[in-house]
Amino acid sequence: MAKILIVDDDQTIGFMLKDILEFSDHKVIVSQQPKETKENIIKNDIELILLDKLISGVDGTDVCSELKSDPEVAHVPVIMMSALHNVEELCKSVGAIDFIAKPFDMETLLAKVNRNLKKEGADG
Repeated sequence: MAKILIVDDDQTIGFMLKDILEFSDHKVIVSQQPKETKENIIKNDIELILLDKLISGVDGTDVCSELKSDPEVAHVPVIMMSALHNVEELCKSVGAIDFIAKPFDMETLLAKVNRNLKKEGADG
């Protein structure tokens, strides 16, 4: 079981992801406040972040870039999500470990989450 933070301003998507991931025995926190991401990571001992590319006028790539340049939270893997085309490379260039194109199916989501948790959490 991993602690996962979802940062998305679309409540419907946030809670749908939460349901899917909790059904797979993860502990999930949903935030619509990208500026509170670092605080959420530290406070909740987050192991993986699902971060939307555009959140309430904030660019998720900026959030990801800030996290990756902060030694306190840089170790936490970020999977970015977007309905925009051709942004996967951009998202990965700022430090995202993976990318999920919206809309996505549950199998894709769970496969990427589980694969990236294993990659990061091999030591446990």
